Amino acid sequence: MLAKTPRHSIRARATQLAIGIEAADVASGLSLARAKDRPAIQAMGSASEIGSWQALFALSATALALGLVARDRRLAHAGRNMLTAGLVASLVKTTIKRTVHRTRPNVFMDEGHYARGRPGTGNGPWQSFPSGHAALSVAVAQSVARTYPNAAAPAYCAAAAIAAVQVVRGAHFPVDVLAGAVIGVAAEVVSHRPFTDEARRHG
Repeated sequence: MLAKTPRHSIRARATQLAIGIEAADVASGLSLARAKDRPAIQAMGSASEIGSWQALFALSATALALGLVARDRRLAHAGRNMLTAGLVASLVKTTIKRTVHRTRPNVFMDEGHYARGRPGTGNGPWQSFPSGHAALSVAVAQSVARTYPNAAAPAYCAAAAIAAVQVVRGAHFPVDVLAGAVIGVAAEVVSHRPFTDEARRHG
């Protein structure tokens, strides 16, 4: 008969694993962001603001409005799904940010201070987890890809580029971006409304 592993031992191993993952995440994040102050990286960071909630909501609302005005059901459907998925992703990521706090890589590098835990904070420098840019960009990209399959590759590439820049600019650690991407995928899945055959015929 196999002996059972004590629960406290399992918890201790899980804690050690979590600590190891976090240490690797922090180390890789700091390494990838070492050039964050270079003009080229800062320019990339500014360009990546197209993945901010303001920009993506404006893009989604514009697609919806143009689709309605032009009576283009496919475009209106895409805009509606983009907007809904973005709102869900934004709600989830904001809730998590207000539940937990984590120092951003650039703050750690500039001030030498790192902390994570509960509760969350409304202070931007300690809202590293998860990445809102990654969450919204992925949610919107997946919405576009569903309605316009031919645009899937550029949509996903744009979302991936926006997410990657957040790491090299020191705004997020890799795990923050990965968590944001997962949120984006889940948000689009739960908010997705199928584009019906009848709508396709009239689109």
